[in-house]
Amino acid sequence: MDDNRGASPGFYRKMKFSSYKKYLVLTLFVLVLLFLFSGGFGLIESPNIEIPIEEDNLCGDGTPYESCSLTKPYFCKEGKLIEFPSACGCPEGFATKVKTCLSPYQNGSKKIVLNYTLSGKSNSINFVVYDAFEKYISNVPRSIVYFSNGSSSRVDFTLKAINEEEQRKFLMPLVIKIQNITDDEDDQMRIAISLVQNIPFGASNKTAYFGMNKINYSRYPYEVLYDMQGVCGEKTDLLAFLLRELGYGTSFFYYADENHEALGLKCPVEESLIESGYCFVETTGPSIITDNKISYIGVGKLLSTPDIYFINHGKSISFNLEEYEDADRLIKIRNSIENTGLVGPINKIYFEKIKKKYGLAEEYYG
Repeated sequence: MDDNRGASPGFYRKMKFSSYKKYLVLTLFVLVLLFLFSGGFGLIESPNIEIPIEEDNLCGDGTPYESCSLTKPYFCKEGKLIEFPSACGCPEGFATKVKTCLSPYQNGSKKIVLNYTLSGKSNSINFVVYDAFEKYISNVPRSIVYFSNGSSSRVDFTLKAINEEEQRKFLMPLVIKIQNITDDEDDQMRIAISLVQNIPFGASNKTAYFGMNKINYSRYPYEVLYDMQGVCGEKTDLLAFLLRELGYGTSFFYYADENHEALGLKCPVEESLIESGYCFVETTGPSIITDNKISYIGVGKLLSTPDIYFINHGKSISFNLEEYEDADRLIKIRNSIENTGLVGPINKIYFEKIKKKYGLAEEYYG
């Protein structure tokens, strides 16, 4: 006998309608799931689900653990960038030898000690420079050749100084050393600034020729390290290179009347010099970011309005840096001393505290 015997036609209709409802509900459920996991009905693309990387599992340059850095030959191992050429390769022109990369310019090595102050504590970085590379970079022409009616600008010479390709390969190990000290980006910036500020001020005894004109020799950033001295423009170029490689936006200020250069570090407009979006950073000696009321030997204070020259885009320092408040307080203390001739016990306490915190210098040079 037929299994459906005895059933009425209405029963069949109810059964068919009930099955249809179940099918419709199931279909809608599947479509909703697909919609949620595909970000809409663009079902051709697979779901784009990003798995965040733990900040604690990054080296100082942002490289994840157990990965090669963008800077050859470095590898991120347990929070430190180490040389690993067999896995990460060597810069162009360098050869792999055992666990390092070697260049023909790495002859005649000497160790220099770069001092810095961070949060009131003095420390240093040991860095190796090479006679052969110093000789190479000192022979790279300073002049710029234009093939049209263009004229040179101060920023063109700065860009030439910090963009030299071979030099970058020999300066990046210093950037790596800074990044290995701390993964805090603001502290990396502070170390770079203090390090350059603590390089002694001094002019080169060399001269150069532009056409028939004999002028003072202007060092490349690597030469400033090799000689362990530099004037304002030379030290500003070195700091611009370091901060650029650490990811910060930079410019420089040129005071024509005083013939002085200082670095511009990208910062909130409210804290910046003449609302430029760049904070004043002195390079000739230890000082605080935004302190542009320094008195220079033979020059006095910087009274002219500076020209601003853009170098590179990059990140900005944050709104809440303690340097802003410290610099403001130090400027007020100086003004009080100039007006009254007295330091006062409270000002003296603050001055000594700030001086120790930043390892401030007694004198500056124009």
